[in-house]
Amino acid sequence: MAFTLWTIFEATVLCLNAVCVLNEERFLAKVGWASWQNVQGFGEPPSVKSQMLNLIKSIRTVMRVPLIFLNIVTIFVKMILG
Repeated sequence: MAFTLWTIFEATVLCLNAVCVLNEERFLAKVGWASWQNVQGFGEPPSVKSQMLNLIKSIRTVMRVPLIFLNIVTIFVKMILG
């Protein structure tokens, strides 16, 4: 299997789908990554955990609508080209 731009695109879409599907109450809270569990004081530098939670929230917020389009494009290309 060749390493092409298409495989990088597919891997990116799959990873973004995986992040968007994570449920905060059912999965992230069990692991200890819920947003209500991450409380830090004023002026403290953000921890790696809080930065990852912010990344997950921003991916969910920003990429929700574009992911629908990207998934449709990926499905059609796979149907046409195999």
